[in-house]
Amino acid sequence: MVKIIIADRMGKGQKIAEGIKKAGGEAVVVPGMGADMRLGDIMQKENADLGLSFCGSGGAGAITAKNKYGYTERHGMRSVQEGITAIQDGIQALGFGFMDTEELGQGLTEAYLKLHS
Repeated sequence: MVKIIIADRMGKGQKIAEGIKKAGGEAVVVPGMGADMRLGDIMQKENADLGLSFCGSGGAGAITAKNKYGYTERHGMRSVQEGITAIQDGIQALGFGFMDTEELGQGLTEAYLKLHS
């Protein structure tokens, strides 16, 4: 099982969570506005495998998670394939522009499980 934290600047992430669950993962959606800035804190608290940050620039939460906790990060991503490549490269905190899609959650979860099974 993979545990993935979803932290969206606007408090969204429900569609991504559905995709994660469909692929056999566990999703934790951080509630509230500015949730992306709490990504690293929640990853630590939940002992998560991956963290997904979403904001207009696609990186603030992932960069903060790296600076505060030392997670590997990649930011500025805008596609499912970029996220899959980041997971294949061992990245833990992934920063995206706004992309609340089921396809993203499912694709990232499947990529992680394929690497770690």
